[in-house]
Amino acid sequence: MIHNEWLTKETIRTVTCKHTDAAKFLVSNVLTVGKTYEVKNETDEFIFVVDNTGKVGGFYKTYFD
Repeated sequence: MIHNEWLTKETIRTVTCKHTDAAKFLVSNVLTVGKTYEVKNETDEFIFVVDNTGKVGGFYKTYFD
């Protein structure tokens, strides 16, 4: 299970959060606008970053620059 090693995995790149306006989900609790996050994994639709809780979370790419 590769997702168990994401927290200790090497950072791919960093991204900056541009908004937390979500239609369905509450992301303002775990992301801060203007803060830079470490990307641990990426797919076509999602970016997996170390969020404000210190855990790896998957978010839509639209939240980041």
